[in-house]
Amino acid sequence: MATPEQIRRRVEETDLARSARRAAAAQQVGELAGHRAAILAQLAEVERALGEVVADARDVIDVDELATFTDLKPSDLTGWLAGHKPGRGRRRKAATTGAQGDVPTPSGSRSAAPERSRDSGEGSAAGGTDTSDQPIVRAS
Repeated sequence: MATPEQIRRRVEETDLARSARRAAAAQQVGELAGHRAAILAQLAEVERALGEVVADARDVIDVDELATFTDLKPSDLTGWLAGHKPGRGRRRKAATTGAQGDVPTPSGSRSAAPERSRDSGEGSAAGGTDTSDQPIVRAS
């Protein structure tokens, strides 16, 4: 029969080996999780860039045609486009390159917007039409 001291030593040896394995497993999981997080951040950046490129090119190529040329699924391209969020304070080039009064049509081309006459009474409250698109000017 083992003495109490031998039992204690055997338990410590077993616990020491188990603790070393547990520590190694925890360390490895932590390192791999960190590596995974870095890869996910890189993937998010690539997907954001893809969405930006697709969004910027929409005036010259649509998603289906782009999918045909690149052998990508239209759903992937649409997903990247939907995930694209323009940066703060940054304007798209298309918004500033057209002539004043140009309005984009659904096909992506531009056509001249109809001029509104401020003197005609259009959009006034007296005429009964909506004035929500008129700027509100307040005197101070």
